[in-house]
Amino acid sequence: MMLGSMMHQPLLISSLIRHAAKYHGDTAIISRETSGELNTTDWAGIEDGARRLAASLGKLGLKQGDRIGTIAWNNHRHLKIWFAVSGGGMVCHTLNPRLHPEQLIFIVNDAADRAIFFDKTFMPLITGTRQHLKTVEHFIYMGAPDDEVAAAVPGVLFFDDLVADDTGYDWPELDETAPCSLCYTSGTTGNPKGVLYNNRSTMIHTMAISLPDALSLSATETVLPVVPMFHANAWGIPYAAAMTGARLVMPGPGLDGDSLLGLIDSQQVTLALGVPTIWQMLLTAAAKSGSKMASLKRNVIGGSAAAPSMIATFRDKYNCETIHAWGMTETSPLGTANQIKAKHLALDPAAMAKQRLGQGRPPFGIELRIVDDEGKVLANDGKAEGALQVRGHWVVDSYFGKSANTLTDDGWFDTGDVSTIDADGYMVIRDRTKDIIKSGGEWISSVDLEGIAVEHPGIAMAAAIGARHPKWDERPVIVAVRAEGANPSEAEIIDLFKGRVASWQVPDAVVFTDAIPLNGTGKMLKNQLRDKFGEVLIERGASA
Repeated sequence: MMLGSMMHQPLLISSLIRHAAKYHGDTAIISRETSGELNTTDWAGIEDGARRLAASLGKLGLKQGDRIGTIAWNNHRHLKIWFAVSGGGMVCHTLNPRLHPEQLIFIVNDAADRAIFFDKTFMPLITGTRQHLKTVEHFIYMGAPDDEVAAAVPGVLFFDDLVADDTGYDWPELDETAPCSLCYTSGTTGNPKGVLYNNRSTMIHTMAISLPDALSLSATETVLPVVPMFHANAWGIPYAAAMTGARLVMPGPGLDGDSLLGLIDSQQVTLALGVPTIWQMLLTAAAKSGSKMASLKRNVIGGSAAAPSMIATFRDKYNCETIHAWGMTETSPLGTANQIKAKHLALDPAAMAKQRLGQGRPPFGIELRIVDDEGKVLANDGKAEGALQVRGHWVVDSYFGKSANTLTDDGWFDTGDVSTIDADGYMVIRDRTKDIIKSGGEWISSVDLEGIAVEHPGIAMAAAIGARHPKWDERPVIVAVRAEGANPSEAEIIDLFKGRVASWQVPDAVVFTDAIPLNGTGKMLKNQLRDKFGEVLIERGASA
């Protein structure tokens, strides 16, 4: 068999940081410490620290394939750990500190982590769970030697000590299919499941998300990844920033609106990425301060559907283009991004705004389809709604430590989302399978209802759930949190829907609550809302 005559080099994470250091070495990396101070380094400094750390981990007896946990914010030390661990052939296991301690213990033991890095913020989490972490041999504090930490965590090691000695370490040559990182699903029901990424899948994902038709990174950008590095690998942004040589601004623990606004304005951030709850806080802070966020040209929204009103505010008030994206832990995570095609350039402003509302189309490397309850593939006509399935170069095959295949018989992964796909491949999430409201045999999208509810200036957050009904099985109910200082009535909110949705889709009730529970990645826990408010219509005397 004839083969091509081109060089073969394995696709490795270590090549990213080598490239960044060699060709973008003086590009700044700005990082907020847990103390609140800003640290400035550059890509050359990140590579140097990562290489020194990888050497020290080897001296501790950690070897290729070992899982190394991190409980940390987005900061320069965490970035060094990512490249040290994955570049050295180990597996970087990002742990979500927002999970319940019992889930965290389960995840660490399931992954068999041999070491855990932690920021000082999370020291109580370490001291409270340490005795239950069966496989962890080394706890490494992400900072300089600290007496308080040493007293609280006996035998603790210190990050700054580990990177102090340079032994001339060279990045090892690995098989490109060797694992590099491990993320667990958020586990809203049952125990979280691990997704083990490899060097090859991560590198292809990194190239794809950097393209103009995806997230469009380049060496001219200053990027603020607000999405945590413990949430689906920060959507791959640290890797893509290294590949393209972008300037990074790491927000540390300061994820409130005022802190993010300060970084955007002071560091001239051009691209920011995060979930809708983050952007709502940012918009509130900007409105209070009068900031125009003049440097911010684009923001990426993912994690859950963004309200159309939020996208319009960024566009019309701040001249910031919003890119709606979709993905999940099982897709590394990017599956789609809403970038326009040439034929859309002629659209009028209203039509263009409508085009940008959905989750977008897949980049090369991802395929999407929708199927009905019997598994029949449905048409890509923008109207048919079905279960969203995906396959591609960076999609999970099976969960970590599980022998069972997660795919359909013909090799697709079922996402649990209900969607439409049009002829151009643009996908719109209509709901999660478990959250869609089924009233009298007809589907009602909770996502659509939530987008309308939060248009009211007196509503800070809203969730649509199906409440039990004696005739229709379920009817939509809005659970809302009032904005600070506001007091909208139930009737005001109901009126928003009239003429916007079919009359039978208008919610039957609005109930107000002090807070909507969120999971560790900022998604609304609608199962808890259904438990609490699922009988509200029966209690109000709904009639059959």
